[in-house]
Amino acid sequence: GTPDADSVIRFARLGGDEFTVLLHDVGSSFNAAHVAQRIIEAFAAPFVLDIYKVRVSPSIGIAYYPLDGNSADELLRNADTALYNAKQRGRNTFSFYTRAMSESAYSKLALENRLRGATERKEFVLHYQPKYDARDNTLVGFEALLRWNDPQQGLIPPGEFIALAEETGLIVPISEWVIREACRQIRAWLDCGATPVPVSLNISSLHFQHARLAPLVQNALAAHKVDATLLELEVTESLFLDDMESAISTLTRLRETGVRIAIDDFGTGYSSLSYLKRFPLDTLKIDRSFVQDLADGGDDAAICSAIVALGRILGLKVVAEGVESDEQARLLMAQGCEEMQGFLFGQPMPAEQATRLLLPAKVVPFDPQRRLA
Repeated sequence: GTPDADSVIRFARLGGDEFTVLLHDVGSSFNAAHVAQRIIEAFAAPFVLDIYKVRVSPSIGIAYYPLDGNSADELLRNADTALYNAKQRGRNTFSFYTRAMSESAYSKLALENRLRGATERKEFVLHYQPKYDARDNTLVGFEALLRWNDPQQGLIPPGEFIALAEETGLIVPISEWVIREACRQIRAWLDCGATPVPVSLNISSLHFQHARLAPLVQNALAAHKVDATLLELEVTESLFLDDMESAISTLTRLRETGVRIAIDDFGTGYSSLSYLKRFPLDTLKIDRSFVQDLADGGDDAAICSAIVALGRILGLKVVAEGVESDEQARLLMAQGCEEMQGFLFGQPMPAEQATRLLLPAKVVPFDPQRRLA
């Protein structure tokens, strides 16, 4: 039967906010899960500190002797791996250790170690995806997208390493390189006689925890003698869940210099109309998830139409992402969305290929023979 948990539990603090619970002769995994659940339930009620109520969400990792380790160090290490897995699943839960977790953790650690030196080894590169005005098929901008040319795995798309960079804080120095490199490339386009279009960059919300974002952007623009209107910073709605006042201050400072500000993936996150009124914005970008099934009508078509109408009322430019078909482009144009990017107009490309889209004194239609009408 189920053992008397109170008589078999040993409790110790490892340090900080980490604690260890040692269960003797616990028997089946069901019994261990029962104890873990009791611990979680014990934290359900808030703690009262002075006049404040504070809630704590515990995460628990479970490792078994001898199945998951033959020594205290090994058991603690594997329980910690399971704890991390519980945190990844949303906290306030528990997770049993599996060998696959160690393999995943090792792969992740190896990737992190390579990522840490990637900037110094000059392994990052920017690819540029064109944006077009669908009314006359003219190029109106680029979005700079980060790629990692890893010696071991080749060209790695951002979806495979950006989350890790965010988690480890490496996204801040990486983004600083992106800002400087984009300004350098704009200068290169100017020097070769092209009339460049604005370039947009994705900026992590972590950057707004540091006071140096605005001066960093301003210094990069000044160092390469680039007009601020040629740079657009894209932020996601998650920014507004953190320090809103600090974010407003930083974005306002940047916008006053001429840098444009866009909300990326609009409609997939916080989406409070109050921040649209308070934040210094220029552009709303319709997320590709709404564009993908646009031709089917229904909710996605209604959401796209609403975002376009909202942008028009607020005086904001609206750009649709992930446009892959003529039908999607026509439907978006019918709703009043004129600027678009996606595989229909061009995939992300190296700077050398993007340069060929820019001729002296003018920009070039991506396909003069095709009309969306």
